[in-house]
Order: sequence, then C-alpha cells, then structure tokens
Amino acid sequence: MNIIKSKLGLVFVLSFPFGQVQATTFQDYLNSARKEVSQIFSPQQSSPNKISIQTLNSFQLDLPQEREVLPVVTHSTIRPVGSKKIPLLSRSTQQKEVSLIDAIHQALQQHPDISQSIASMAGQNANIDTAKAQYYPQISGGLSTADLTTGERGRQLYTLSATQMVYDFGKVKNSVHTEEAKFLEKQAMLLTSIDNIAFQTVNAIVNINRYQEVVKIAEQQVQGIARIAEIANLRARAGISSQADPIQAQSNLEAAESNKLTQEAALKQYQQKLRTLLGYDVTAAQFNIPDYIVRNAGLYQEPEFKRIPQMMAAQAGVEIAKSQKEQAKLTTYPTIQVKGSLNQALNGKNPNNNEDDGLYSSVMLEANSNFFQGGAIRSRLRAASYAEDAAKAQVNVVYRDVTDQVGLLREQVGNKQKQMEVLGARRETTARTKELYQEQYKLGTRTVVDLLNSEQAIHSVAQEIENARYDIYAGLIEYIYVTGRSRDFYQLNNVSIQGIEVGP
Repeated sequence: MNIIKSKLGLVFVLSFPFGQVQATTFQDYLNSARKEVSQIFSPQQSSPNKISIQTLNSFQLDLPQEREVLPVVTHSTIRPVGSKKIPLLSRSTQQKEVSLIDAIHQALQQHPDISQSIASMAGQNANIDTAKAQYYPQISGGLSTADLTTGERGRQLYTLSATQMVYDFGKVKNSVHTEEAKFLEKQAMLLTSIDNIAFQTVNAIVNINRYQEVVKIAEQQVQGIARIAEIANLRARAGISSQADPIQAQSNLEAAESNKLTQEAALKQYQQKLRTLLGYDVTAAQFNIPDYIVRNAGLYQEPEFKRIPQMMAAQAGVEIAKSQKEQAKLTTYPTIQVKGSLNQALNGKNPNNNEDDGLYSSVMLEANSNFFQGGAIRSRLRAASYAEDAAKAQVNVVYRDVTDQVGLLREQVGNKQKQMEVLGARRETTARTKELYQEQYKLGTRTVVDLLNSEQAIHSVAQEIENARYDIYAGLIEYIYVTGRSRDFYQLNNVSIQGIEVGP
C-alpha cells in the first residue's frame, strides 16, 4: 500500500494481491498491470454451457452392495411363443418412420421443462460470480448536503470510498463453495429433467406400438364374430338353429366393437401425449422399437448410483448443508479489510478537516465481527446441523427408492417372461379348439355360444400376449430411466440440448 501526497491533499494507492507480477521489462509490467486492473472491474465469468458428469459424480458413496446370480433377458423371450411377431399396422405412403433417438432429441429440444432448468442453472451460475465478487474491491460513491437546519445547508460533499477484504478466515471462500454446490444441484436437476422427458417419450412410443397391435387384434375379433353372426342368421332363417343364436351373436359383436373403441381411445391418448412432446401430429408416423433396448438394457446389472441424477442432487444437497454449517461457524470470526475514502466539499467547509472546499482522504485497517446476536448464531448452527442430517437421509432415501424400483422391475419383467411362455401354449390350444368347434357347429353338436366363446378366447390370448410383450418393453425402459442410463442409452452425451451440452 502506497500513500502519495500532492497539492490537492492525500491520495491513496492500494495494492491488491490478484496474482504475482513477474515482468522483466517495463512493458511487460504495464501489460500485466492492465490485465489485472481489467479483472478488477470486469471479472471473468464462468460459463454454464456444459455439464460434466465426471464432476457431478466425483463424490464418495458408501452404500451396501447385494449381488446375486440373475437370469438374462434376451429379445427372443419377449416375442410371442410358438408364433411369429404380429406386424404393426400397415403403413400407407403418407406415413413416415421416425427413429426412437430422433424422437427423443426432438422432444428435448423444445420441451419447456428443459428451458426452465437451464434458466435456473444459469441463474445459479450468476450467483457463483456474485459470491466471488467479494474478493474484489467494493467501490462506492455519493453526494450529500450539510445539515439543512444550519447555515452550511448549501454545501455539497462528494464522497468516493473503496473497501478491500484482506482476510476473513475463509468466509468468502466458503460462500463461493456453497453457491458452487447449489450449481451442481441445479445441474443434477437438469439431468433429471432430461432423463424424465426421454422416458416419457419412449414410454409413449412403446404404448403407441402396443395399442396399434391391440387395435389390430380387436379389428380381427370384430371381423371374426361378424362372420359367426352372419352364419347364425343364415342357419336361423333356414330353421337349422334357434332364433336366439343371431341375437347372441349380435350381442358379442357389439361387445367386440366396444372393446375396439376402448383400445382406439387408449391409442389416441398416447398419440396425443407424444404429439405434445414432439410438437407435431404423430398419427401418420411409425416408431419402431430398436432391438438393442433388450440386448443392452442390462436389467440384472448392478446400478451405478453415482450416475443417477437423483443421487447426484441428493449428494449436492449434502455438500450445500455442510457448507452452510461451516458458514454458520465462521460468522463469529472477524473480517479484516482495508478501507479508504476520498471526499471533496463544494460551497462550504469539509466537516472532516474544516477547510473551505476542502479535500480529505483517509486509509484505515478495519476489523468487524458479530460477537452476540441474541443467540441467532447458535440457532443457525443448530439448524444447519439438522439440514445436514436431512440431506444425508435424502441420499439413503434415493438409494432405497432406486433399489426398490429395480427389484420390482426385475420381478415384473421376469413374471412377464414366464407369462409369455404360458400364453404361447394357450394360443396354440385355443386355435385348435376353435377349429374343432367350427366343425362340431356344422354338425350341430356345438352351439353358437361355444363358437363365439372360442373366437373370443383366441383374440383374448393374442391381446394378452401383446400386452405382456410390451409390458416387458415398458419395464426395460423404466429400468433404464431409474438407473440413470438414459443419456448413454439414447445417445444424449456430447449433444447440444437447447444450448447445453452434457458431457461424459
């Protein structure tokens, strides 16, 4: 710190430790000084345009690991047993095929949840810069008049003051750390939004494919029962069978048509959901589910908890609580700072030196501390300790929830695989039963009710097979979502999503 006297008074020059200047020439010294001065008034701001997963999962996580030998899901296990896969609805020339990955990317690029998370993250990034600003000089100025009840009321006093923090026992550093932990939490929340929207998109596509299959089966059921109703009418007119047969057949036909309408309504609901996600009409689009969802889902692999966004956010919450607890402890320590002021009086005397139109300057060392605030400091420390306990408990909550969901999904998929085997055998049985009943009905040994029941049974089992197959797909994509593998699975790493890039 240098003090220079001049005819105008005392001028102070403060030297701040913003980096050691190593210059061998006067020109190098000037360039270095110019750079440091520019950093004082225009500090470099951090950029929130990229999320590093490696930074987010750099925490230590000690959780129990339970390992057991589990079966493997293959693509063949979710195909109808004993029959070929029922094809999707036939595509017209106007229908367009959209890949699963493209649909997810389209949903992410225009979803407002992502925009909201990005804005929130950018705002928190600005809070980091705000906390770092406490390292730099705090310069202020103003204009005041004299006491308006005295003869000096026409005087104006111009004041310029500067304060530089010298040492604060780590309070500013801890404040910056708190804001950085909150920024990591915002990043984890953005990843949660990305995974959630990706899951919603894939789930809608899976269910659209499901109900396209089921609607086709319902159409086949309507056609089959309509043929039986036509036969029943002909036999009743000829006097071969009872007049009640056409009525019974008509009742079953109406039930089949009602079922078809129900399935079509479910299809339209998921198409509307996907339309909202993608922003365009999807009724003419075809979405195929790639085989690698089954091959690479890794249903029986141990989840990597450090890559799950909810766990990242919970761990960031722990860091925030720890930092706030430390900040509460540091409140009682003093802050040492250099304070300088310069004031100039006009149209009167300077009250600091009693000189007409006087100029006054001062430089001082100042230490401030809060020794007592009615117990508020102790209360804040106690509250911060409870917040830390709550944050640690949240980590365990996330672990338990993920573990529970993973277990349920494994049970669901395993059960559906077994169900597919039984349904495959049942499908063959009902097909053979239908053939026998048709022959016996012609001979008059079976009633139209038996024929209608066999027709109903064969389409019912076909519908159950498709539902079980797509339940497996739904379970696998939910497992991918729950275990935090959506970004790897759907090729979202190193892709700009509304201006934000997610890195590995």
